[in-house]
Amino acid sequence: MSATADPMELGESTSTLAGSTTTTTTTTTAATTVVNAIAKTVAIISSTVSAGSTTGASPSSTSSGTTPTPSPTPTPTPTSSHSFSSNLEDAEEKLSVKDLSQALQHFGIVDYLVFIAMLAVCAVIGFYFGFIEKNQKKKKLAGKDRAGAAGLEERRGSEALDYLVGGRQMKVFPVALSLVASFVSGISLLGTSTEIYVYGTQYAFILVTLAISGTISWYIFLPVFCNLQLTSTYEYFERRFDRRVRIFGSCLFVVMNILWQPICIYVPALTLNQVSGISVSTIVPLTSFVCILYTSVGGIKGVVWTDVIQGIVMVGSMAIVIVKGTSDLGGLSVVLDHNRQYGRLVAPDMTFDPTVRMGVFALFIGGAFFKLQANGINQAIVQRYLTLPNNKAVKQALIWSLIGFMIVLLMCVYIGMLAFAEFYHCDPITTGLARAKDQVIPLYVVKSVGHIPGLVGLFVAGVFSAALSSLSTALNALSGVILTDFVEPFRKKPLTERQTAYVLRGVVIAFGLISMASVPIVQRLGLVMQLSSTVAAITCGPLLGAFSVGMLLPFVKTESLLAGISVASSFTAYIVVRAQIAIFTGSLTFPTKPVSVEECDYSFDLPANWNATTTATPMESTNHGIHEISFLWYTTVGSLGTVLGSLLATLYFGRQDPRVVDKELISPVLRKYWYGQYESVASDEKAELALHESKTLPKLEQDEKS
Repeated sequence: MSATADPMELGESTSTLAGSTTTTTTTTTAATTVVNAIAKTVAIISSTVSAGSTTGASPSSTSSGTTPTPSPTPTPTPTSSHSFSSNLEDAEEKLSVKDLSQALQHFGIVDYLVFIAMLAVCAVIGFYFGFIEKNQKKKKLAGKDRAGAAGLEERRGSEALDYLVGGRQMKVFPVALSLVASFVSGISLLGTSTEIYVYGTQYAFILVTLAISGTISWYIFLPVFCNLQLTSTYEYFERRFDRRVRIFGSCLFVVMNILWQPICIYVPALTLNQVSGISVSTIVPLTSFVCILYTSVGGIKGVVWTDVIQGIVMVGSMAIVIVKGTSDLGGLSVVLDHNRQYGRLVAPDMTFDPTVRMGVFALFIGGAFFKLQANGINQAIVQRYLTLPNNKAVKQALIWSLIGFMIVLLMCVYIGMLAFAEFYHCDPITTGLARAKDQVIPLYVVKSVGHIPGLVGLFVAGVFSAALSSLSTALNALSGVILTDFVEPFRKKPLTERQTAYVLRGVVIAFGLISMASVPIVQRLGLVMQLSSTVAAITCGPLLGAFSVGMLLPFVKTESLLAGISVASSFTAYIVVRAQIAIFTGSLTFPTKPVSVEECDYSFDLPANWNATTTATPMESTNHGIHEISFLWYTTVGSLGTVLGSLLATLYFGRQDPRVVDKELISPVLRKYWYGQYESVASDEKAELALHESKTLPKLEQDEKS
């Protein structure tokens, strides 16, 4: 059994170690290989596909077909010989990594048709809700009296409400499926499977935290948002505190999305590039244009119903890969045996050490906080719930969406296990067949179903479906935040229906184009990806803490919250940024599971620091810095830091009387505790207390009050 050092560390730096002495050997061997490959291409490709090869590029530093030379650093020396390089004659018979990569690009006409059909259906749905359904609604209202019930229906169908929350008349099933599709981005779809392939099944236990976070969301956060009927969740901050907190939260949301959206587009584009050979610069504009089109034209209804189609495509493509892959390997028992043999079937580490990447407390406590901010306070997710007509429908959508997300996550976990069971004898990351970890899964799909027309196209459509659903969700949520938090509060006159329509669609188009234009930056600067995850970690935790303070602790003043969230954001930023720098420089590494390259049937080059006998283990240190904690703790640090910082700040700024806060702004689970003792207080005494109310109430509420 062989193993590799952390594949994440086998980057471009290793390729520069090749000396001029190996160049001649490499060139000669490659030339001979190509000549032989041309004569026997069809036979070799056929045998290679059936044996489990994948695609990629070689980041190596030693010559192909020769015994690997150990690194000059004091690491264990690789074995003197391997089955893949037993003699030069065998090496000459094998296809090289580069040639194999080109040969396995199975993306034919049928695959293109399947992929284009998915994009076309999304565009048609957006066109329908943007023009046909809208015109039908206008004709219906034109035949009614503007007073009474018809007048109320017209107000409910106003441009902003209809575009952002669908008039609050959506059905449970499409909203639940839209929530699942929004939860699963293209990054998480590939990333979860890759996590299982590289580190084992520890991350799968985060499924438990979904139930925990869903329960907390339902009893603490969602009742407040749904009862207030807010278009932007950050409106809550102005009602509970003041406009400074609202603008602070909205700015964090906007910045986070600007940095995240280009990556959301780029990752699935890499998948299509891997299987088809089309350049990323060609893929991104075409797919982004379709997403911008149906999001800007169709509004939330177009987004939700395209999410339904995309969710079905995503789950269907994964199901086909699972069934076909399990059958090809010989059944579930074979998959489990290969994963067990190489230590992939593992539970979280039973330790109190916070620096352990997948410790039991980091996974269950830190993971619960991480999932809670995703489905409890996230603007894009809460906006989905607000499209439903009542709290009963919200509860049903929450339950069904959590069940759906668990199923999809389990499918991602199993696909990661399938990929390892296929490549257990020849790791494509080590051989350079996969240029990056996230390309292992697309390579496996090509190997597994590449010979069946249309199935690779279906899988690529599934990955793009996950990405486009998340992107359209973010764009629609951004339009709502920009309108309600940055435009309406600063206007003396309310926007007309036409002006509102222009602002909403203009925001979607503007941010869509910004995201599309930023992809080349992501493509050239890998640090941008790290920066986006860093910003997300810095913002999500403190925002969760701010909402918790607002809904659970009515005695905390605005000044106390601002102090607490400022300290928590700064402290979280220090931890996360320092950790990202340490990871980038190589001073912070994580142990990976063992892999093998002993039975590879193609020629490749080994990286100079590859270790053939043991896994890469970080150097033991008795002193751990705070930045070495598991990434699962980041959200917990930010949220608890905000709560504790706010409570400590009350010692300086003082407490406020809970009665100055409207009961509707406090979570129902604590209303009786905070306000039960004041139920007998005379009304004239309570009138002396000035309730916190937003100066920018939603236009619908203002109209109804008048």
